[in-house]
Amino acid sequence: MHFTRYSVAVLMAGALASTACKTDLTALNDNPNSPTVAPAAALFTNAAVTEVRRFAGFSLSGTSLFAEHVSQVQYVDEDRGHLRPATMDAFFAAYPSELEDLEKVAAIGVVNKSPNTTGPARVMQVWGYQNMTDVFGDIPYTEALQGDVVGGPQKPKYDTQQSIYTALLKTLTDASIAMKPGSTDPGIGGADPVYKGDIAKWQKFSNSLHARLAMRISKADAGKSTAELAAAFSAPGGLMTSNADNALVVWPGDGIFDNPWAANFSGRDDHRISKTLLDTMNALGDPRVAIYAQPTKADPTKYVGLQNGLDNVTVTPFFNTTSRLGTIFYPGSTVYGTFGTPAGKKTPSYIMTYAEVSFIQAEAAERSVGGLTPAAAAGFYAAGVTASITQWGGTAAQAAAYLAQPGVAYAGGATGLQQIGLQKWIALFTQGTEAWSEWRRTGNPASIKMGPKAYPDTPNIPRRFLYPISESAVNNASLMAAIAAQGPDSYYTRVWWDK
Repeated sequence: MHFTRYSVAVLMAGALASTACKTDLTALNDNPNSPTVAPAAALFTNAAVTEVRRFAGFSLSGTSLFAEHVSQVQYVDEDRGHLRPATMDAFFAAYPSELEDLEKVAAIGVVNKSPNTTGPARVMQVWGYQNMTDVFGDIPYTEALQGDVVGGPQKPKYDTQQSIYTALLKTLTDASIAMKPGSTDPGIGGADPVYKGDIAKWQKFSNSLHARLAMRISKADAGKSTAELAAAFSAPGGLMTSNADNALVVWPGDGIFDNPWAANFSGRDDHRISKTLLDTMNALGDPRVAIYAQPTKADPTKYVGLQNGLDNVTVTPFFNTTSRLGTIFYPGSTVYGTFGTPAGKKTPSYIMTYAEVSFIQAEAAERSVGGLTPAAAAGFYAAGVTASITQWGGTAAQAAAYLAQPGVAYAGGATGLQQIGLQKWIALFTQGTEAWSEWRRTGNPASIKMGPKAYPDTPNIPRRFLYPISESAVNNASLMAAIAAQGPDSYYTRVWWDK
């Protein structure tokens, strides 16, 4: 794999340095040690990095388990359906952190008449809100982030997921139209850890995220979904068209800014590849097996997945007979052995990829929605498979051979839709919330089932997270109103789009 973007650490230093000099002599009256307004560049860098760390990192012990991409070989509560309160609290911690900082960046862009500053901030904010509403359902939105406003609500109401999705789709539409590639508006510039200020790519990401959200609501509001897909496909700047457009953060691997999964694995050996995922890939002869997984310690010739949902007693014998995640997710040296090379600390965290966009287009085409027809489905499907394999370091030749195999070669119709969903699920590895959400939306793959040692009160794969305990203490009236409207605060109360 070749990742040639830039260092997060360098970007953060550069973002601060870029604000150090001012030509306005009145600035001499300012105390540089007590700034009254944080610079947009530094705020954006920190917010984007924090957001990716949060939603990509926490998936390891949450949504990637529910998607059955990974499993736990010790400390197995989450794998048996019980999330730790800290995991759910961590999602709501995005409000006073990166979501608020991105709000400030967007406001600075408005004041400075810089849509190339406001646009990326809004797109990243949409991604954060999408992650949160997809795991909880109804959450604070219209009254969120207003605690610092004089007279602003201190106990924000919860908005319905339907209204949040409507607002997020509009935000992406507005951001895509407002951003101006090639203009003199510098935007965030080199302080941008995702695209280094390339506004054309931000436009593509905005439109692609728009398509994701539009497809997500396909069963809850088919008419709205179809209209929004068409809008995303025809929006200014278009969609992602290659892996060069992938939205991602490449970590510098300096021990401070490391890939979140590699940072976890440096001191913990709790995870293995899920049997559900690895059995599927092995059966298809998938060339990504050796990238996603390592051979077992007991037999270096075998890749074996661990069944999800086992208890601590049952799982212990599988410690050395099942596969750890691939070496590209390990830091090179761990407290329990050496795995991979230090380059694993630099492995990117993906926000959205061209492969996913291709599968969205393939599904839209097979369903004859968004202005596409079934004749185009096979091409989009092949593009998605190829993009995923090459994204992870495979070759186009491997992708072509894989696509020629029975079971992988596109069949079209209902079978084709199942193939699209399956390959999309495989391609979403490390993006646990997306993989779990797609399973909730489509039921594909049907092989995802809770393991035999699940807790009695969580016998099936959860459909949502429980609300954080902290909300009952600080915003109880709004929380109770949300529960009354949405349904019991249960792992099995379905969010609005989950039909």
